[in-house]
Amino acid sequence: MPVVEAEYEPALRELRATFVTLRLRGALQGCIGMLKASRPLVRDVAHNAYAAAFDDPRGIELTEADIAALDIHISILTPPEPLNIASEEELLRVIRPGIDGLILEDGYHRGTLLPSVWDNLPEPRAFIRHVKVKAGLSEDYWSAGMRASRYQTESFGKE
Repeated sequence: MPVVEAEYEPALRELRATFVTLRLRGALQGCIGMLKASRPLVRDVAHNAYAAAFDDPRGIELTEADIAALDIHISILTPPEPLNIASEEELLRVIRPGIDGLILEDGYHRGTLLPSVWDNLPEPRAFIRHVKVKAGLSEDYWSAGMRASRYQTESFGKE
């Protein structure tokens, strides 16, 4: 069923970037989102929820019976803030554990971890290394072209 934006409050029609994380009986079913706002909030959540349920290759094929067992977590992102850093050591000094999500980019490589991932990776160096791996880079990779941005989230649901 398509989302009719006019049926929602103005705040839900603002352009916002979101991620939707689904867990089925505690296991990750899917996590899909956008880092840059390109759709109204209500449409972005609907799109990402569907994609997390049915398009994320990490999940299983859901049945109707699985729906009641899904835990849904919605993260609404602030716009990414570019960080003026030249090394991983500088990044370690400015990243805020438990607060910041992180985007690392170098050429065609890009990876991110949401702030909620700090719960499972509380050590900053490990957090940064996992973002690099998600970007398709090695854990110890750094280059002069590496770009870093941070963002925060307003989150709803259980993750």
